[in-house]
Amino acid sequence: MKARSRQARVLWRLGWILAMLAAFGGAGCARKSGPATQYTCPMHPQYVSDRPGDCPICNMRLVPRVNADSSHAAPHGETSHGAARPAPQQPAQAVSGYATVELDADMRRAAGVRTTIATREHLARRIRTVGIVAADESRLSHIHTKIGGYVEHLYVNATGQYVQAGQPAFVLHAPELMASQEELLQARRALAALPAAAGDDARRAAQDLAAAARQRLLLLDVPLSVVSELERSGRAQHTVTFPVPASGYVTAKNVIEGERVESGAELFTVTDLSRVWVEANFYENDAPVVHAGQNAAVTLPYASGTNLTGRVAYVYPYLDPGTRTLKARLEFDNPDLRLKPAMYVDVWLDVEAADGIVIPESAVLDSGERQMVFVESAPGRFEPRAVRVGLRSEGRVQVLSGLAAGEAVVTGANFLLDSESRLRGAWSGTDSQPSAAPPAAPAAHSHGGTP
Repeated sequence: MKARSRQARVLWRLGWILAMLAAFGGAGCARKSGPATQYTCPMHPQYVSDRPGDCPICNMRLVPRVNADSSHAAPHGETSHGAARPAPQQPAQAVSGYATVELDADMRRAAGVRTTIATREHLARRIRTVGIVAADESRLSHIHTKIGGYVEHLYVNATGQYVQAGQPAFVLHAPELMASQEELLQARRALAALPAAAGDDARRAAQDLAAAARQRLLLLDVPLSVVSELERSGRAQHTVTFPVPASGYVTAKNVIEGERVESGAELFTVTDLSRVWVEANFYENDAPVVHAGQNAAVTLPYASGTNLTGRVAYVYPYLDPGTRTLKARLEFDNPDLRLKPAMYVDVWLDVEAADGIVIPESAVLDSGERQMVFVESAPGRFEPRAVRVGLRSEGRVQVLSGLAAGEAVVTGANFLLDSESRLRGAWSGTDSQPSAAPPAAPAAHSHGGTP
């Protein structure tokens, strides 16, 4: 029984070795003749078979090989079955553990390999985030009354109404205003009634009394035109019309006509929207590159082609503890009111720029410890190349070393090339780590006990 078990293990190991040799082109030879259709593995195109079935390497279903002709002589780098073999020499900048991969036109087409030429160009890094439009707090005007009374008429009577500075806002009747007007009139009459022989001190006192009464009316926000008319006519008015202090849109209205208001009550809020803020949040790792004075742009999600430019006015000195984001305040001119408070916008911020060799970001295989690309050094010959990348922006990446302008890098099916290159590197012994030992043979079962 023990002899049979040892014989079974030897036969299993021999079968495994023969399967691996067949998988990597070590077994078989070119057929002089045969069927026109051959089959290959999509993941391991170096394996070619005359019959449908499964790949002995990964067990994937074989697919027909396009324009396969086994009667042709195998090109350089291929076995007699059309399998690409690792190049005998590694390139100078080859990555440890990887090998060069060679594919003929059919295998390349089946694998979907695509390449792009590395170019030298200007690359700018742009940060995209979402912002919310807000009113410029320095352009808010609150209309208060400094004296209690009755609102007899409203010229501003609707929220959203546009008003201009100086136009009438409301008419107020206040007994205190009547008393203040009478004080001014009496002071002026007393000054006018002084005899010519009156001393300078008496005249100066009367003048000061009239000036104080006049100043009291101005401090109560009575318009200068009303005070001047009072002095001209000599008659007190029982109502006073108060003007709008600044141009803008009425964004709050807290009074109705006929209502009694107390001193200090806020009647209206007027907001100038010709210039607005956009408050945007940036990720914590972008905090070092966001600073005041940078140029910024906003686009509207619902209006393609709309691009407004502004600048970063202020960067808050703290992070939001809930979202771990940094808030910045951007300023934008808004003459046609395309930006409205509480509206969401897309914010674009140019933070870095550089000139250099640029390739698509999809060409870079980044393991976290090293970055590499596959370079097509000759038609169908793909070499693994270690690179160092820098600036990234909108699917493009700057290459600092390891690549020259004009070289072709793989941008499609590079993960397939990565697995194939590593497999060939391990098989040919180029890997710095020892190759994995073949799996242990299964224990032979015996009815007579342990072998």
